[in-house]
Amino acid sequence: AAFGDARVVAGRLGRAPRHIEIQVLAGEHGNVVHLGERECSLQRRHQKIVEEAPSPLLDQRTRERMGAAAVEAARAVGYRGAGTVEFIVSADDPGEFFFMEMNTRLQVEHPVTELVTGLDLVALQVRVAAGEPLGLRQSDIRFTGHAVEARVYAEDPANGFLPTGGRVLAVHHPDAEWLRVDSGIRAGSVVGTDYDPMLAKIVVHGDDRGHALRRMSDALAGTAIFGLTTNVGFLHALVTDDDVVAGRMDTALVDRKLEQLTEAEPVPDAVLVAAAMDELLGMQPTGPVVDPWEMPTGWRLGGATGTAFRLTCGDRAATVRVTGTPAAAEVSIDDAPPQRASAEWVDGRLRVRYAGEATTYARLQQGETLWLAANGRVWAVGEHSLLAQEETTDSSGGPITSPMPGTVLVVRVEQGEKVAAGQPLLVVEAMKMEHTITAPTAGFVTELPVTPGQKVALDEVLAVVTPHAEQED
Repeated sequence: AAFGDARVVAGRLGRAPRHIEIQVLAGEHGNVVHLGERECSLQRRHQKIVEEAPSPLLDQRTRERMGAAAVEAARAVGYRGAGTVEFIVSADDPGEFFFMEMNTRLQVEHPVTELVTGLDLVALQVRVAAGEPLGLRQSDIRFTGHAVEARVYAEDPANGFLPTGGRVLAVHHPDAEWLRVDSGIRAGSVVGTDYDPMLAKIVVHGDDRGHALRRMSDALAGTAIFGLTTNVGFLHALVTDDDVVAGRMDTALVDRKLEQLTEAEPVPDAVLVAAAMDELLGMQPTGPVVDPWEMPTGWRLGGATGTAFRLTCGDRAATVRVTGTPAAAEVSIDDAPPQRASAEWVDGRLRVRYAGEATTYARLQQGETLWLAANGRVWAVGEHSLLAQEETTDSSGGPITSPMPGTVLVVRVEQGEKVAAGQPLLVVEAMKMEHTITAPTAGFVTELPVTPGQKVALDEVLAVVTPHAEQED
């Protein structure tokens, strides 16, 4: 008690706290063992993002003390089954640890413990529940190597981690014996906002921590989910961060580095070149006999002019001109000087060499959109007519779309109403977060197709605001 009030408890202030938990298993007759610790300090809003086993902070003596404390806590309450005893540990003084809570279940991050112990925690929990003896002593537990898990969410880190959703078009993961993927999605799955946004858990095992982190980097670089925005790129930036690699972590690290970790990178030239080369590959004639006049080389009597593609990706639009063949081409973007490039399709992937660098992309053609993925990032590239007019900017009015899949909570205006720029129009809710939709310009609400309680998809039209001048015309 503190301050003379039995309802108030004063606790030790832990600076640079780390979240470290101990996995326990308890049988029917007081037999309790621990399976080592998991480091869960990489968090955002107290939600774990990346977990690993063992912790890079603890020495063997502290590890044994924490394990013994967790076992005694479970035994003291007559616990049975799998559970986790969670502690706060000071990064400055790892010898001190403080009980936080016990989770009386298997947790999301239990696979890292399975990989370093070789034990199936789900099977062991079921056997204990069925009344079978635990069949394990503490001396039976052996630890091998290092494991890391990263949680893949349907959210947009560059947009405040707003939840996303939609139909999954394709899923790609590397094929490696050291990689485990626990996934709840496949091509055709529809991701909504009624449940937790976790899509998959990427789990790797390595000989030591450095080895495991390099494998996690490779696993995330090779992961692609087409059709919706995810946090894969953010995870890749996090596990390759210098402080994380060095083991200098605490529960506030992600928040301190959030701007750096979520910085939106511009669309690289290489992606536009890859999309153009993919288009060129698709234009190549096929068959046992190929007429040279059918080759899309851009050859004319006055010289080769190349094949031009008008491409858009994110907020970038460019004209990419390709001269030559996919095996030997020169590519220029807008008015930039041409550079050599080559491309080929290999096992459904696009392999491109451009500006002296080779990159292999996962790819999917969906209508007029080409999805490309590499190094943990995904791009949706559209091809447009060179004669098409540029789209108008938001400031000129037009359709206002939902920034996330969710539910319309409130509609604050009526069709035909005059509104000012920045005026709140609607509120959309998803995953217990509310997002206020405002008018991009002053004008009139000429369309309002949604009502309170209506579910809306990502980019679904919520309203149309027509500027005053257009309304008067």
